[in-house]
Amino acid sequence: MYRKTGLIFLLFSLVLAACQPAADPGTPTPQGIRVLAVESFLADIAHNVAGDRATVDSLIPLGLDPHAFEPAPKDVARIAESAVLLVNGGGLEAWLQPVLSSVGGQRLVVTASTGLTSRKAREGEAVEAAPAGSLEQGDPHFWLNPMNVITYAEKIRDGLTQADPGGKDIYAANTAAYISRLKDLDAWIQQQVSAIPVKNRLLVTNHESFGYFADRYGFTIAGTIIPSVTTDSSPSAQELARLVDQIKATGVRAIFLELGSNPQLADQVATETGIKVVTDLYTHSITASGGEAPTYIDMMKVDVTKIVQALTAP
Repeated sequence: MYRKTGLIFLLFSLVLAACQPAADPGTPTPQGIRVLAVESFLADIAHNVAGDRATVDSLIPLGLDPHAFEPAPKDVARIAESAVLLVNGGGLEAWLQPVLSSVGGQRLVVTASTGLTSRKAREGEAVEAAPAGSLEQGDPHFWLNPMNVITYAEKIRDGLTQADPGGKDIYAANTAAYISRLKDLDAWIQQQVSAIPVKNRLLVTNHESFGYFADRYGFTIAGTIIPSVTTDSSPSAQELARLVDQIKATGVRAIFLELGSNPQLADQVATETGIKVVTDLYTHSITASGGEAPTYIDMMKVDVTKIVQALTAP
């Protein structure tokens, strides 16, 4: 289950709402309209669309799991001050609706994944159906398939144009250029993945996040440590035992963990199966400018490189 905001937070939000002046998203400041993206990878995508026409910031700090995010009063204030709020959607930001119901001001909320079909578990995948947070409720990790990010860019373009009609041509040109780069990224990933023998294209990850990536590039989800599309749950002993059996039966070569994941359970499974653990995939957050994945495209290239290396090594 996603964590809920507390009574103190809601009271603060109500007070803040009463104090906030209304903002007009259609009136750019000298620095451009104020755009706030909930996730850092979404902020990078938006920056490519906006260019210098808007000021784009991210809400969730770098490296923090958005599944575990709980907005503090300062985060509510930033939302209240935004002209355009960009969200991933698909259930990733379950905490958001109570916040939007309580903050003041006016803003355009753009859901980047609008129009994309949420993924369900496919035949042959070792996915447990959990009461909450399972694939039965849909998978929000659309962005791990770059072709879905084309939709993200288009939705952001349309939202920014609505908020700032004077920037229409700039947003359109920037989006077209970025879509070309996304298609180049997709071709690069296809080429990299071709080096992995088909029998080795089996993924075990920390939680159910790589489904769209797997569908696009010919992988099979062989299992997950946490049988949920969120990280806010824990596997049972029986679920871990079934995962161990699945790994032994299918010949999985590695477990892939996202940045910030607790490696304890993965290490336990690896010890019982004799496979390696690959850590620090950048799935929910990019890095600072000096890091190895400062953009969404860099993030995907780093992850693909780690996956290919692990699944092609002797």
